[in-house]
Amino acid sequence: METRVELEKELAEIEKWEKDQSNLWIWERLGRLPFKLLDKITPKFIHNKIGTLLEELGNYIQTGGSYLVNEKSVLNMIEKETNSPIDNINDVKNIPLSTMNNLSQKITEQRKKVAAVQGASTGIGGIFTLAIDIPAILAISLKTLQEIAIIHGFDPTDKTERIFIIKCLQFSSADIVGKRAILNELTAYYKEDKESSEMMSQLQGWREVVYTYRDQFGWKKLFQMVPIAGLVFGAITNRTMINDLSEAGVMLYRKRRIMERLKQGS
Repeated sequence: METRVELEKELAEIEKWEKDQSNLWIWERLGRLPFKLLDKITPKFIHNKIGTLLEELGNYIQTGGSYLVNEKSVLNMIEKETNSPIDNINDVKNIPLSTMNNLSQKITEQRKKVAAVQGASTGIGGIFTLAIDIPAILAISLKTLQEIAIIHGFDPTDKTERIFIIKCLQFSSADIVGKRAILNELTAYYKEDKESSEMMSQLQGWREVVYTYRDQFGWKKLFQMVPIAGLVFGAITNRTMINDLSEAGVMLYRKRRIMERLKQGS
């Protein structure tokens, strides 16, 4: 187990990362424009798919739906990495932070490859395959965050944990104002503030997640009009999205684990 000094150093690095998230590059702003400009000519079936995703995310928060990850396979991976018996998620809580980080990086690399293949395959078909790509990348995103949660000793079958996962998803695709608001919410959440817990349990922001995801596909949608460009750009975009999502998930879950260890040692 890490010393208090080591934990505080890790926490300082995460807080520095949080401050860096306050900067939104100009190209990130521009990346949202094409979809808004082209929104009026978007086929109706894509809009219908967005509506379906809203329902699916709602079901995920309530029950986990079809998006729940195979917990046993993740625990087996952790057991192999640590060379120690891991029977349940509680056994994961005390593994070293360095091991959690190594496992998270392995998961991230695996999911980035899957997302890239998904983006390339749907990019071949042009604009209409966006209806396939959006739910596929959302499924990869949710499962990636659940795996990161388990690696850090948190149970995604718990409804409160699924809400936290949606907040991670929302954070990774939010603008400056959104990131700041989410970080403020999570700061209170880390401190187990009662009002914050009630706020989290009444989360409505999952609707914003899907629409932000849709906006993020603006440039990709534009380039998908040219099939070859759609193939290449689809792979790059999906890979980048999973990379950013994983980084946010690891940092936010790592902070929770550090805060709990500091609290236990106080």
